[in-house]
Amino acid sequence: MIPSDSHEKQWNAVRDRDAASNGAFVYAVRTTGVYCLPSCSSRTAKRRNVRFFATPAEAESAGFRACKRCKPDQPLGNTPHGEAIKRACNEIQSSPSEPTLASLARIAGLSTGHFQRIFKAEVGLSPKRYAMAVRKQRFLGELAQASSVTHAIYDAGYSSSSRAYADGNGLGMAPGSYQKGAKGEKIRFASAPSSLGDIIVASTDRGICMVEFGDKDDLVEVMKTRFPQASLEPADDTLADLVAKVVSLIDAPADNVALPIDIRGTAFQERVWRALREIPMGRTVSYAELAKMIDQPTAARAVARACAANHIAVVIPCHRVVRASGEISGYKWGRDRKRALLDREVKSKRKPV
Repeated sequence: MIPSDSHEKQWNAVRDRDAASNGAFVYAVRTTGVYCLPSCSSRTAKRRNVRFFATPAEAESAGFRACKRCKPDQPLGNTPHGEAIKRACNEIQSSPSEPTLASLARIAGLSTGHFQRIFKAEVGLSPKRYAMAVRKQRFLGELAQASSVTHAIYDAGYSSSSRAYADGNGLGMAPGSYQKGAKGEKIRFASAPSSLGDIIVASTDRGICMVEFGDKDDLVEVMKTRFPQASLEPADDTLADLVAKVVSLIDAPADNVALPIDIRGTAFQERVWRALREIPMGRTVSYAELAKMIDQPTAARAVARACAANHIAVVIPCHRVVRASGEISGYKWGRDRKRALLDREVKSKRKPV
């Protein structure tokens, strides 16, 4: 069992569907009896129902069964090179500094060029991007307990503070603020009804940081867990206007609606989310096509995970991604909502100007 003092870090990885944490632990859901990888695209469970285990064997000993979607009990990948890539991932996760490409290729028993191609195909990220994600996750963990931001930077394996701050841009705030549980950060929120169910909208001074369908109380708890020291405040007039625009996007979709957003994710997730905003209303793309849009043609699986990790529904339109066959794929807030959003966008696009 994973020590309780590290549960916050594990929960953040699960909530963000962080692929870099795969292999470090698994999580189990009491209400379903299933355990999963951190990156699993299944609907996020309520925090109170989640338990963490260091290995699949521990989870199974506690009476949980493996998820059929993410297959946490199987070796990484289903190719002849799966075990080799797993060894390389373990080396990246355990190394105090970023291993060289050549050293990782030697561990995998492959040539450098072949290793890089295989790694990208298996993991969805290049070895360098994967190492960045691991280091960033380590940095966030160090920030929670380090005596200073500087100590956290070097303990996480960064060679300089400039590198940490460059990688830390995905936080949406300064590392010092994150270290204090977003202390000093003001997050305003409001709930509102829409024709597809109640939503909650949260925003910082930089823009919208969360739009989710669901029960207000549950979603407020999610915000409190993510930013325990942030100042959560009721909506003001500015947010009321943003909420109205979000509801309008749901009830009566329109193209070219510019809304400020405060994106908070890994570098890879942010690339995917920005690409999603470039898909015109009324159009859909496959995960493979979206991967090509970000110049990562072999990263369709990682793209799917990034879509599942999106916390800003409709405004970042992950509902516009479907299967290669054109069929409706999974959606964090339900396939019926996804189908309804797409139908409304198509109808709105056909209306005469």
